[in-house]
Amino acid sequence: MRRKICTIGNSRGVSLPAEALERLKLAVGSEVEVQVDEEHGRIVIEPVRPEQYLEGVDAQFAAQVGEFIEEYRPALKKLAE
Repeated sequence: MRRKICTIGNSRGVSLPAEALERLKLAVGSEVEVQVDEEHGRIVIEPVRPEQYLEGVDAQFAAQVGEFIEEYRPALKKLAE
């Protein structure tokens, strides 16, 4: 899968194919670890896997809830008051 580096704000990024994310059960908001392997001249991106979710909680659902909380954090804070 060949990709190009693009500009994202003041950073640089690479788009990840939806099929690859689906196969690894990753979604928007999933955490990844980025490492530089200088010895082999590569960048390694690996999913951060929590120790475990509560029984019956799907990883993709947990990521969606995280996205929702981030998007609506100000409204949720006001509701909590």
